[in-house]
Amino acid sequence: MKAIRVSEYGGPSVLKLEEVPTPQPGPNQVLVRNHAVGVNPVDTYLRANTDNRGPKLPYTPGADAAGVVEAVGPGGTAVKAGDRVYVGGTVSGAYAELCLCDQGQVHPLPANASFAQGAAMNVPYATAYHALFHRAHAEAGETVLVHGASGGVGIGAVQLARARGLTVIGTAGTERGRRMVLEQGAHHVLDHGAPGYLDECVRLTGGQGPAIIMEMLANANLQKDLGVIAMRGRIVVIGNRGTVEINARLAMNKDAAILGMALYHASPFQLAGIHAALVEGLSNGTLRPVIAQELPLAQAARSHEAVMEPGHHGKVVLVP
Repeated sequence: MKAIRVSEYGGPSVLKLEEVPTPQPGPNQVLVRNHAVGVNPVDTYLRANTDNRGPKLPYTPGADAAGVVEAVGPGGTAVKAGDRVYVGGTVSGAYAELCLCDQGQVHPLPANASFAQGAAMNVPYATAYHALFHRAHAEAGETVLVHGASGGVGIGAVQLARARGLTVIGTAGTERGRRMVLEQGAHHVLDHGAPGYLDECVRLTGGQGPAIIMEMLANANLQKDLGVIAMRGRIVVIGNRGTVEINARLAMNKDAAILGMALYHASPFQLAGIHAALVEGLSNGTLRPVIAQELPLAQAARSHEAVMEPGHHGKVVLVP
């Protein structure tokens, strides 16, 4: 089968399309023929070995995909050959024509969802769910500011928060992105490049500020977030690309919490709950991943450039 392989850490050019042996499912494993593969910013960090977290070389990138079950190993009972599934984590890597998974890593893909939408579920929507409900403990009736709402995680956060009964304020840096955020259910949308946009956010909350901030770029925004967060508010750091200096007294004055999060810290119990909610959301139509680009598997390098471009919106997907 064809797969993308990384044999050295570096820029997008290290992503090489190669012929590799087709993996065979062992006990309680599932082999999935991928129809779409999700590309996430974390894939670029691992490829570049940011924070010395790069996988052991060589490896096939990716944790997200959707497709059809090709084969099930001994003892596998969760799915059967021919089932439509989306993948949340793999044993062999997702940037390939087929991927090997433990049976707990595959989830049913409702008939009303496309394979591209299925490939957009795991990292973006599971991250948004974990941040909103496990870390921030969001409650219906609260206001959430999604700071950078037009990307994959941001759109997931908007849809999940709206479905749970929160008031949603989203930000985006382009007119197209802001229009998309409104279309996906935000009550209000702001231009995070405009002077005074956070003053408008405070005005929209009756002067109190948002109870929760979903922060996609903490190095640019965390100090500003502390200035507008509500009393006893929670800021969840979902994305960060550098150091930031803050005045911690702002957190003290608001009795506010700054919460780090990473999806790989979610417990098995939490992950099971996350995916049960995501499957239901796909099935009933409250969750609707927005696909921005579909690229051939051979253009994996281009996909890593696209997912990191300023103003990027929606989901980038590779098609094997």
